[in-house]
Amino acid sequence: MFNQDVKRVGFACQFNHHDQTLKKKLLEEIQRPLRERTTTITWLNRQTPEVAEQRLWELMVHNIESYKKLITYVSTLRKELHMVRLGSMVLPGYSEHKWQYYWKKPDVIAYMEKHFAEAGEIARKNDVRLSMHPGQFCVLASANEDVVNRSIEEFEYHADVARWLGFGKQFQDFKINVHISGKQGAAGIQAVLPRLSQEARNCITIENEEMAWGIDETIKLSKDVALVLDIHHHWVKTGEYIQPNDDRFKSIVDSWRGIRPVIHYSVSREDYLTEHDPDVLPDFNKLIEQGYKKGKLRAHSDFMWNNKVNTWASSFNESADIMVESKAKNLASIKFFESFNQ
Repeated sequence: MFNQDVKRVGFACQFNHHDQTLKKKLLEEIQRPLRERTTTITWLNRQTPEVAEQRLWELMVHNIESYKKLITYVSTLRKELHMVRLGSMVLPGYSEHKWQYYWKKPDVIAYMEKHFAEAGEIARKNDVRLSMHPGQFCVLASANEDVVNRSIEEFEYHADVARWLGFGKQFQDFKINVHISGKQGAAGIQAVLPRLSQEARNCITIENEEMAWGIDETIKLSKDVALVLDIHHHWVKTGEYIQPNDDRFKSIVDSWRGIRPVIHYSVSREDYLTEHDPDVLPDFNKLIEQGYKKGKLRAHSDFMWNNKVNTWASSFNESADIMVESKAKNLASIKFFESFNQ
């Protein structure tokens, strides 16, 4: 288990070199080893089995090594920045029925067990907090049973990765986060939980959405799973800057059962709110009245450009770790952290 006395700020999935002015080829050479690579199911299906399997092997080797390198990079930062979300493309096609046979081959399993374990040990040795986030098509609360079944398979893929990394052994030693999406809402999540593996149940967290289901719905799950508050989603849905002393946030904190919670933080794009003063909190309702579109206000910025919003977001760091969701990735999370830790 990670050190819970450390107040962390993390970033999601992708490493960016600190000097983005470098020539494109050089930048790619520096960044590529720390970034996942993938392919498409369409491409795999067009190949002979031999060609497709060779490609899957190459991607697996590269991607697990990229995990090791990414976690190692994070470990070189100051301890408060020892948190990162791992990407979901590490094993392409893992939950696709046609290609599941490949990921069950003994030599493939042996490689994954050895090298994922090495990546997990780097994290534990250096106290790096890890997480994953299945994509938008993982809809556990769908009203469509076929969608639910596929979503469970996708979630269990992430749980398998956590297990190979050496996590999922206890409640929230590793976070696998999904939105409370689907027509069934909290009731749908509750119905699915018994169908998940023990590792999956240990890791699952549920996050509020900005469209259908907000925190009032996620709080119904506070006795079942750990909850993630996405403060930007809540702002887009309600226009409210929720505060750390809010009783609803207390319920979210309590859902972690003594483990240090995680919140998600993003802000509307700086190239959309071009005229907005960075020292003034954006007023959602006024922005809508002025003609700004809710859909565009949802989108994540490159950097955390608004000083007032940063001050508000950082106020949660006393009681929760903060996952920064931004296009600039680690460059944005470091800059945000430095804004309130001079």
